[in-house]
Amino acid sequence: MARAWHWRRKALSLTVAAGLLGLTGVAALAQDDAQRLATAQKWIDEEFQPSTLTKEQQLEEMKWFIEAAKPFRGMDIKVVSETITTHEYESKVLAKAFSEITGINITHDLIQEGDVIEKLQTQMQSGENVYDAYINDSDLIGTHFRYGLVVPLSDWMVGEGKDVTLPTLDVDDFIGKSFTTGPDGKLYQLPDQQFANLYWFRYDWFTRDDLKKKFKESYGYDLGVPVDWSAYEDIAEFFTEQVKEIDGQRIYGHMDYGKKSPDLGWRMTDAWLSMAGVGDKGLPNGKPVDEWGIRVEGCNPAGSDIRRGGAVNGPAAIYAIRKYKEWVSKYAPPGSLGMTFYEAGPVPAQGHIAQQIFWYTAFTADMTKDGIPVVDDKGLPKWRMAPSPHGPYWEEGMKLGYQDAGSWTLFKSTPLERRKAAWLYAQFTVAKTTSLKKAHVGLTPIRESDINDASFTERAPKLGGLVEFYRSPARVAWTPTGTNVPDYPKLAQLWWQNIGEVVSGEATEQQAMDKLAVEMDKVMARLERAGVQGECGPKLNELRDAEYWLKQPGAPKPKLENEKPRGHTVDYDKLLQAWKEGKTMPDSL
Repeated sequence: MARAWHWRRKALSLTVAAGLLGLTGVAALAQDDAQRLATAQKWIDEEFQPSTLTKEQQLEEMKWFIEAAKPFRGMDIKVVSETITTHEYESKVLAKAFSEITGINITHDLIQEGDVIEKLQTQMQSGENVYDAYINDSDLIGTHFRYGLVVPLSDWMVGEGKDVTLPTLDVDDFIGKSFTTGPDGKLYQLPDQQFANLYWFRYDWFTRDDLKKKFKESYGYDLGVPVDWSAYEDIAEFFTEQVKEIDGQRIYGHMDYGKKSPDLGWRMTDAWLSMAGVGDKGLPNGKPVDEWGIRVEGCNPAGSDIRRGGAVNGPAAIYAIRKYKEWVSKYAPPGSLGMTFYEAGPVPAQGHIAQQIFWYTAFTADMTKDGIPVVDDKGLPKWRMAPSPHGPYWEEGMKLGYQDAGSWTLFKSTPLERRKAAWLYAQFTVAKTTSLKKAHVGLTPIRESDINDASFTERAPKLGGLVEFYRSPARVAWTPTGTNVPDYPKLAQLWWQNIGEVVSGEATEQQAMDKLAVEMDKVMARLERAGVQGECGPKLNELRDAEYWLKQPGAPKPKLENEKPRGHTVDYDKLLQAWKEGKTMPDSL
């Protein structure tokens, strides 16, 4: 009897102790949540301003992150992106904030874009989890949607990832959503940053009365923003060969690069052919022939060679490559052909370039620094950005240029719990609490609500047209590589090798593009034989006489008798007014 009582008393003591421990644990958890909330408030007050949300709304978003992250606290998550200002901000600031607020430890690696693709390919081919999430270009949308190795986010957000999907994410607010949507209508990637490839010019020179008069006398029309390649060429010739010097400095009417290296490939695949008019009408990419010159029938890539109905070696593409080499050889500073993208990028800021047809808005922040030759003593830019001019093969309704959209991508090979934790961080970097401040730091806006915020209206005069462009109806014609490209990593590397032979004189434009078309079709033929891309994989057309395809409507297009019609320009200030009125171009044009 005594022994039984002893065990009952011991059991009661253990129960009470357990209860006290439980209460202690609950109290500790509550205290931890309160500390994290206070930390979140500190970040909101000191870093996450401005925002399109009120501070109260920001705190509500942070409460959600704190709660959703509880099952993953203490985990070490690794993500990767290329090295640009926006991602540096994420790596140094947002990753730290996220870790402090949620308890999930984030390592955000920054590497070169080519290395990101290499890591991504390794995970695709091996099935091993290299990173828990990637920010990679939406140029891979055709690759991701066909191989079936990445998580369709549309399914994820209402399925396995529903419990870790931010209720206020507001996917429809993302201006690049169409870029990351597959032909099946599913969202495969979530835009994290984006920037366009536009026309850049010295507004101060273009508005000088003496230069305007001299140009009009020489070419018969007004000096202004070139609408077409004919005008761009005239302006390049004018500044390089007629003006020659301004304020005692030798100047040039064009800037570009040509060293045989991987970035020479981006120079072309980033929509150079679309600007010339190689593809078909259609947004975000031409159908059936896109800006890479690849024909798609249904959802199946059918060939890039003109003999299969493609356009990569058709007359419009040959024209585009010829003009590229001609302009950099004749109108750019000496040595440009030997430069890489990274070497050529800073040159316009040195103050001796009149215009550049191929300029990434990611350089905006560097081009607005106080004290550089292209910024005046009031801190205002002497330059402006404007829509890219188009070649003679271009038609209304076609895309007109390139827009980079680095986007969050989740792989099925990443373990579920790690994928969920990484998805929380991905959303944190694009949430309305953080996105507007990030847009001001990197100038790579992703949300409609952000670019239309009053803070950007206030800052617009110092950004040379960036805000006006992103608010304009013209914006939709600048898009990334689309879904016609079935394997971006394999096909993209073929471009720089062949274009490099044109630059070096080893091959003519026609020889190089013929070789490129054959090599691209070989890759697609291998994919077709392997059958690894499902029902939307390549199905190449049989070879037939090129004349058959040139007689069909659309791309590939027959050679024009006159590839340099009279140039047209538009006054920049009238262009801005048209945008404010919701038009792409002034009515007078």
